[in-house]
Amino acid sequence: MADGITGGTLGRLVGKAKAKVGEVTGRDDLAREGRLQESSADAAAEASARRAEAEEKSEQADLTAERDRLLIERRRLEAEQSAAEAERAAARDEQRRSAQIAAEAAAAREAVAADEVARERQAAERQTEAEAAHARTVADADRLERDAANAEARADALDPEGS
Repeated sequence: MADGITGGTLGRLVGKAKAKVGEVTGRDDLAREGRLQESSADAAAEASARRAEAEEKSEQADLTAERDRLLIERRRLEAEQSAAEAERAAARDEQRRSAQIAAEAAAAREAVAADEVARERQAAERQTEAEAAHARTVADADRLERDAANAEARADALDPEGS
């Protein structure tokens, strides 16, 4: 009686039925075949359950591996982003330092230029003062020469023989 039903719940029930019929009818071969079919159905069910459990564990392992891969990728991207931000911050700092240095250099040039203008102004004032002093000296010398000439003329007029 080979009907091809060996696995699953139906195969187990068929196996039990064969075993009972074999026991009732005294056919040991049918009872043995029924027990064997029932046992085979149980083994197939257990194998199927273990296969499903193994597949679930495999899927869980795949999910864990994917989660770990994504976590590693996320950390790598965060590290890259952090490095890029550090580079941008360093570039901003460098620009600020360069701008500060340029501003300090411009201020120093302006201070030097202002100092030079002040020195030139002082030199011009001293020149003007020196020229004014020279003009006064020349005027004083002219006046003294005129006074001396006048005094000499008066002395000649008073004493015409003394000259």
